[in-house]
Amino acid sequence: MDWQLIVDSFWPLLLGGLTATIPLALASFALGMAIAIGIALLRLSPNRALSWIGRAYVSAIRGTPLLVQIFVIFYGLPSLGVTLDSWPSAIIALSLNVGGYAAEVVRAAILSVPKGQWEAGYTVGMSNATTLRRIILPQAARVSVPPLSNTFISLVKDTSLVSVILVTEMFKEAQKIASVTFEFMTIYVEAALIYWMFCTVLAFAQDRIEKRLDRYVAH
Repeated sequence: MDWQLIVDSFWPLLLGGLTATIPLALASFALGMAIAIGIALLRLSPNRALSWIGRAYVSAIRGTPLLVQIFVIFYGLPSLGVTLDSWPSAIIALSLNVGGYAAEVVRAAILSVPKGQWEAGYTVGMSNATTLRRIILPQAARVSVPPLSNTFISLVKDTSLVSVILVTEMFKEAQKIASVTFEFMTIYVEAALIYWMFCTVLAFAQDRIEKRLDRYVAH
């Protein structure tokens, strides 16, 4: 094993992760959560048409591969007259994917809040929207932390797929180094270990957040 190559390639790979992979995941997750909340509310709507739209969106996202979704955004939209650069395409594709999966988490979390909390909001004169914003969503957020944290960790790994549309994140950097050195096994294993390191740190942060939130739950 070429240890000097490992040392020389470590910083470029780590830098690619810190400056591209993590920011890409954060931006996509933030936008994806906004989509997820909207889709979850559609799914919970008493209006059948709106509920069907939410259900169709979740079904389409969960029923198609993320790689195909990325290709549709980057290579498919130009045929409709919409051309996007690599980064916007990556963020849109990843956000739409997160929205589809996280929507069901958010919906389940909202449904887990006792109906009495809605009635409490109405009792003090809150509207449906205000009750949702001030009472229901904060409680649902606490319930949804574990599954949404797992979604984010998965998203960090899924960012490697956008290398196919020339986004220079960590895996793309690994491909560039491997194509020059021809040490494919060494470089790809090193990249995998860095992904593992990122996910381990995120899992630790998730555990700390869950323990902090658990203080506010009656046992």
